[in-house]
Amino acid sequence: MAYHFGSANRRVSRPVEIGGVLIGGDNPIVVQSMTNTDTADAGATARQVIELAEAGSELVRLTVNTEEAAKAVPTIWDKLEQAGASIPLIGDFHYNGHTLLSTYPECAAILAKYRINPGNVGFREKRDAQFATMIEHAVEHAKPVRIGVNWGSLDSEILARLMDENAKLSEPRDARFVMHDALVASALESATLAEDVGLSPDKIVLSCKVSAVQDLIAVYRQMAERCDYALHLGLTEAGMGSKGIVASTAALSVLLQEGIGDTIRISLTPQPGGERAKEVVVAQEILQTMGLRAFVPQIAACPGCGRTTSRVFQELADEIQSYVRKKMPAWGARFVGVEDMQVAVMGCIVNGPGESKHANIGISLPGTGEQPAAPVFIDGEKATTLRGDNIADEFKAIVDKYVEVHYAPKK
Repeated sequence: MAYHFGSANRRVSRPVEIGGVLIGGDNPIVVQSMTNTDTADAGATARQVIELAEAGSELVRLTVNTEEAAKAVPTIWDKLEQAGASIPLIGDFHYNGHTLLSTYPECAAILAKYRINPGNVGFREKRDAQFATMIEHAVEHAKPVRIGVNWGSLDSEILARLMDENAKLSEPRDARFVMHDALVASALESATLAEDVGLSPDKIVLSCKVSAVQDLIAVYRQMAERCDYALHLGLTEAGMGSKGIVASTAALSVLLQEGIGDTIRISLTPQPGGERAKEVVVAQEILQTMGLRAFVPQIAACPGCGRTTSRVFQELADEIQSYVRKKMPAWGARFVGVEDMQVAVMGCIVNGPGESKHANIGISLPGTGEQPAAPVFIDGEKATTLRGDNIADEFKAIVDKYVEVHYAPKK
């Protein structure tokens, strides 16, 4: 397997075009997400797709599980076009995808990619035929396909075959490693079948998702060594809150650092009433903190200690972080490179001035017992000192002015 050096040791995979978005090869690692609305509710689904796109998702996957869902896809697309948000849509098919794609050709034509789980396309003699039918529709409509294996729905025949072969060895391997082999075998054998049906290799994306960090790393390392298809990364059923974020970050960061992965999704369980777009933000932050891509200005802020009993710096850091993310769509449309801007919001004199000098713009708020003054540093030099109750708005104005002055307008 060939690797090249860029922002990381990127594995060289076949580029794949998905509705105008390129993944693989030398292209940036792409962020994607998935709706959790009932796809048959075209209005709610279109609204959530727009929310995900505005958060930064570059591809959005929809469940297409019923006739009503398949019928709704053209309406969803129309609503997106009317809103000026024509983001590529991926259809997620299980069990009846062969029937839905055959019955609803407009749905098949509008979707930018199909996701097929080979463990959920049928059993025994029906499995290959139904899988082949879905691939034939992809060929007909010139659509790429993600062959997405999941250990929760792994092809039982492949697993049984490899378990039997393992049992005959003089020194059988641990069943966990046989499971890894079965996941990879399912993906690669399905890819071979797809090519035999007529799907070009540059329209194939593979994934092998598990919910345990070390298993995911092992499986994708094996995949990367055995093929040059584009790879979609994600820790499936990652969980809720900090657990899901930490587990996904731990797994994907190792693989991305090794150059493995062309597109990612963070599968977070939303908090009750929480925003689906959180998974997009986490995916972006993983890529940006690793230096693989830049999406929004990064905010450095101290954790606080006994010197920083005031909540002012915490509130300011939160307010500035929200502000720059809100402003980024407008900034990004007008200026070149603003996503690389570094901002520091610090809470006392210990590291505050020094950290602020390292950022493009930094502010060092007074800690306990310090003078009630907040020096502001711009590109390493002290520019002004803020005082009083209007520091947040004054600092935002300084950030806005910096963007206007220091970043070139887009042509």
